[in-house]
Parts: sequence; structure tokens; C-alpha cells
Amino acid sequence: MTYVLAIDQGTTSTRAIVFDEAMSVVASAQEEFTQHFPQSGWVEHDPNDLWTTTTATCLKAVETAKISSDQIAAIGITNQRETVIVWDKQTGEPIHNAIVWQDRRTADKCRSMRDAGHEEMISARTGLLLDPYFSSTKLAWILDHVEGARERAAKGELLFGTVDSYLIWKLTAGAEHVTDATNAARTMLYDIHKGRWSSTICGLLDIPMAMLPQVKDCAADFGHTTPDLFGAGVPIYGVAGDQQAATIGQACFEPGMLKSTYGTGCFALLNTGEAPVNSKKRLLTTIAYQLDGKPTYALEGSIFVAGAVVQWLRDGLQIIDDAAQTQALAEQADPTQNAVIVPAFVGLGAPYWNPECRGAAFGLTRGTGPAEMAKAALESVGYQTRDLLEAMSEDWQATGVRPTLRVDGGMSANDWAMQFLSDIIAAPVDRPKNHETTALGVAWLAGMRAGIYPDQKTFAASWARDAQFLPAMDETVRSEKYAAWQRAVQATMLF
Repeated sequence: MTYVLAIDQGTTSTRAIVFDEAMSVVASAQEEFTQHFPQSGWVEHDPNDLWTTTTATCLKAVETAKISSDQIAAIGITNQRETVIVWDKQTGEPIHNAIVWQDRRTADKCRSMRDAGHEEMISARTGLLLDPYFSSTKLAWILDHVEGARERAAKGELLFGTVDSYLIWKLTAGAEHVTDATNAARTMLYDIHKGRWSSTICGLLDIPMAMLPQVKDCAADFGHTTPDLFGAGVPIYGVAGDQQAATIGQACFEPGMLKSTYGTGCFALLNTGEAPVNSKKRLLTTIAYQLDGKPTYALEGSIFVAGAVVQWLRDGLQIIDDAAQTQALAEQADPTQNAVIVPAFVGLGAPYWNPECRGAAFGLTRGTGPAEMAKAALESVGYQTRDLLEAMSEDWQATGVRPTLRVDGGMSANDWAMQFLSDIIAAPVDRPKNHETTALGVAWLAGMRAGIYPDQKTFAASWARDAQFLPAMDETVRSEKYAAWQRAVQATMLF
């Protein structure tokens, strides 16, 4: 038997999953790591935590699977996107904490660039909006604020990468400084039409292009691990940013197919095929995946807070001990209470793109308790998803968005939340049998490249549904509830 090892380096934890030749999960390991919040709106990770949890979970998963290193045909890596790491080219030591995708410290920089008239050019080349969410201004911030960084970068002493690049550099002991097209497309430095780094944008931000990694297909040779890690060198054959990996894992290979992943944030991707679609509704144009040198494009809507609102109930309000409790609480909630939570803890993402507003709750009464707050928190994710889907439907009308939404991520296991999602978007919601869609996506990329997994068409045919949720809400109720959400969002942005 041969196996594929998938590394899923996420925002709050790192996981390693071993898949067998049938693409079934054999073993897994997971470790959380510390989140650092130096100031309001700032989010950082210690890059060494990302590396040590990666190696620890990989070794544990392989040990649990009771396999040897020579049985691992390939490694696939999927990762939190947009997060920025800068490290010493010789030693591999980071010069600053990783600045996480959620971080908003460069909002003023983005605003000044927008005021200077640069957004149109940047959007035309990258498909992205001028927002602190993306990597480029984070990278510029590190170069500006770490003593001597700009001078060292100009001399070629520093390297930049998203998390995948950093992990590959470490796994290969500095032999490879590479990334894939999906991660490159999230940096706001990559021309998604020409398939290369933009010298114009790099020049605008004074970023030396020698810092940037080589960009490859999602299924490619990204190097081999050093023998000291697993006992033998293992090829790294698949890489994709987490949301694109989930799109692949959900087999959304046809134009019009749509998936939504519910983790810390929520990310909906709509496959638009070979042609990029320029959004008029402030969605992102991005690369869904790139195989054999040919990119497939997508429209993406990004919600910054999805599962994080449940974490807030647990850690902030301390009204639950475990995320799973929200389902029972929502079922117990008083149906006459209509509280609305807008979880804009780090601003609002698509289609609003307001980094300055903060969260708010509306419609509270003396009868509002933990059950009603849990219900409102789960509902907020459904409302935000509808915001994205409505924008997508207006943007892309080639053959229309297919009516069924494929879902994955931790919150997709919550039946109450998925039923509300179906109700509020008035469309079927399909949850797959294999819940590990993100890891499965890069496992398939790596295994397909290694020759042990099937081609794209056969892989797509293997997708299987675990549960389907069908809309049952009265249209009048649906409209009233969504209108209340829209009023709450507008009030939040005005505050």
C-alpha cells in the first residue's frame, strides 16, 4: 500500500492527514497554536509555531497510521492564505511574526493608495480589491517597520512567502522557494491574466522582486523533504490555498459549480471556467486551480467571521463550553425573539469591504439569553452567505449559478445552521460524505501527480453526498428576516 500525506495548516491549528490509495482517511493529528493580538485589529502567528506543529502532526499521523516513510508516495500542502512571513535567506529565521490574513493594520495604507488612484490598476491585474486582507501591504509593513529590513531585502538577504512557501522552504531545508498559482493570486502582487508577478505593483510598494517565490501549477514538483524529517525524502506534489483546495476537494470542476467553506471565516467560490470575470459587486476574481499551465478562474466572496462568531460565544461571552452546543441552544431559542448579530469583529468582507466597522447586536430584549444569542450567531453566517450568493448571481450570468451549494468546514456539521442556510438562500445545501474536503483536495493533487489517484473526471465522479438540506421557510418570513439583516449591516457601517 502507498499513501498520501496532506498538511492542512490553518488559522488556529495545524493538521496532518494520511489518505490511502482509495482516498480514505487512515489517520490524522491536529495541534492548536497561540494567536497573538498585539493591538485591536492586529493578528499575528509565531512562524516557528506553524513549523513545529506541522512537523509534530505529520510525525504523529504517520505513526498512528503505522506506515513507513517509503510508503508515502507524496505530500500535499494546503494553508491559510494571504498570511505573510519574511525570513532570512541563509538561516530561515523569521524577522517578524507572521501577519495573519485577518490583520487590519494596513487599512490606512490601503486607503491612501486608493485615494491616489491605484485601485483600478491593481484590481485589473490581480482581480483583488485594495484591502488589508491581502499580502502585499502586510509585506510592505514588515519591510517598513523592522529595522534594516528594506536594506536587507534590497541586498537579496530576505525571502517572502505565504505559509505554503515557508513550509516548503523548511521541509526542503532551503532548497526550494516556491508557491502555487492559487496562493500567488491572493498576494495582490500577482497578475492573474499574465501568470507572473507584477513589477508595477511591486514597484509601487517598493518590494524587491527577488524576495518572491517561483510560481507553479497546483500539481507540480515542489521539491523533496529532507531525509531527517521522515526517514526518507518525500516528494511534495500538490499545493493549493485552503479555499481553492476545498473547491478541488468538492469536485467543483464545472463552470457554475459553487462551494462554501465554514471555518474561522467563510469563503464561497464559484467556478467561472477558463475566463476571469470582473466583478461589479465587489467580489474577488481569483484562480480556482491551475493544472498543466492552464488556470481555471473563480469568483470568490470572503466572510471574515463565521466559525469565529461561535468561538466568541465560547471565549468572549463564555455562554457555551463547546461549539457543538450551539445547535441545541438554537433549537431551544424563543421564536418570537429576533435578535440579529453582525459579527464585524475585524470589519466586514465581501461584498461590503469595510475594514473600519465593528460588530453589533440588534433587537435585544430582556428575554434575550444564551439560546437566542447562539441562534443569532448561527443565523449571521447564513445571512452573510446570502450576501455573497446574490452578488455572484448578478456578476456571472454565462449559464447561471447552479442552484445547489456544496458546503464543508467545521460549521457544516451543524444541522441547524445548514437548514437555516438552505432556508435563507432558498436553495438546496449539500454536505459531502468526506468532510475533509480541504485536505482531500491537495491529497488528490499530490496523489494524481504521483500516479496513484485517478484523473479529474474520475475523481469528480467519486464525490458523494452525506446530507441534503432543502428550503422550508415561508418566503414572507425569509424576506422579512433578510431585510432585518440588511438594516442591521447598514446601521453597523454607519456607527
